[in-house]
Amino acid sequence: MSTVRTARTGAAHRLAALVEDALGGPLPVRLRAWDGSETGPADGPVVVVRSRRALRRLLWQPGELGLAQAYVTGELDVDGDLADGLRRMWAATRERRLHPPRLSLADRARAAGTAVRLGAVGPRPATPDSQARLRGGLHTRSRDRAAISHHYDLSNDFYRLLLDETMAYSCGVWADEHTDANAADAQRAKLELICRKLDLTAGSRLLDIGCGWGSLTLYAAERHKARVTAVTLAGEQAAHVREQVRERGLEDRVEVVRQDYRDITGGGYDAVSTIEMGEHVGDSEYPAFTASLHRMVRPGGRVLVQQMSRGPGAPGGGAFIEAYIAPDMHMRPLGETVQLLEDAGLEVRHIESLREHYVRTVAAWERTLEERWDEFVALVGKETARVWRLYLVGGALAFEQRRMGVDQILSVRPTAEGVSGMPATPGEWYERLDRP
Repeated sequence: MSTVRTARTGAAHRLAALVEDALGGPLPVRLRAWDGSETGPADGPVVVVRSRRALRRLLWQPGELGLAQAYVTGELDVDGDLADGLRRMWAATRERRLHPPRLSLADRARAAGTAVRLGAVGPRPATPDSQARLRGGLHTRSRDRAAISHHYDLSNDFYRLLLDETMAYSCGVWADEHTDANAADAQRAKLELICRKLDLTAGSRLLDIGCGWGSLTLYAAERHKARVTAVTLAGEQAAHVREQVRERGLEDRVEVVRQDYRDITGGGYDAVSTIEMGEHVGDSEYPAFTASLHRMVRPGGRVLVQQMSRGPGAPGGGAFIEAYIAPDMHMRPLGETVQLLEDAGLEVRHIESLREHYVRTVAAWERTLEERWDEFVALVGKETARVWRLYLVGGALAFEQRRMGVDQILSVRPTAEGVSGMPATPGEWYERLDRP
């Protein structure tokens, strides 16, 4: 008899009523509460609310950020496939057009009463340690340094564990269609494709803005004998690239500079690359950024921007990504980026979408995270490991569902006479790309 009563009046059922009111439709996943009660669809993943504290977070911080805080702290979890759970939520939102209704005062009072009965009312829970805490004006130099450091200075050991031997932290190019293709090969194919598009030859001067851990810098210097100036704001990255330059004997070809892109001096480069760095520049600063790309490259030189994009209604990374992964990031629609490059005086010559390639790239990183989970937890702690699990699973799904895109945009600074120096057709860029 008590079992039946629990099944009907357990915390899960009371929670489900609140969630369905908030969604404006039925639960797309099963729900299990801390008292063992369950409700919702019998198949698929189960959202587990392990603690009343998770509800308190949502009372104080409704929406995506509150859910993320509860997940990364372990107060809320998913029993089963996390990607499947997120996919079902997005499908319900899209296909059933679920949306938060306008709640009346009576609705709010009922929700508050349910929260009281569930023991969820109380002081605001502490913000998780892994959440970014930035100060100062948006995209000031000091705040940008802090934002970059939050993400990229997590530790070189962490990224060595997550990434392949290329240490490339950007979308690869999967020239091999087989699902078991090597992730490092996909990164090398991407690096080779960029070098071909930029027409790098022995002695070419390349400016690599936002060089990361030096994957393109080192590849261009070693394989194409280019002379590279590598620029990054992240101290951990700069240290890693300098170490690799020494180990590989590339001191005469590579200069590593730790500075803001706004402080780069000089110019006359044969080529400029910026690989998934423009997302950190900011909306209002982007015209000045594209103007600097034009200024840095010589007439007839080429500029390659590899950059993520989103629609005009959601230019940021979302509450979770901006709080835990990439603070202050801004992703504009592809067309706006093209227009800004053209406005700066560059001629856009070739655009290539890599969206499906990013699904495979991020999935490879997520597999590594799961396969070496205990090592990641020992290195950065369980909370940060859970941040990255949510980030990678959600990121792959965003590219899969076309809520995010990524593109390579190749442009040139024409000469005064309008000469671009570009080939009539780019077919040779892709020849034997899987064996660079």
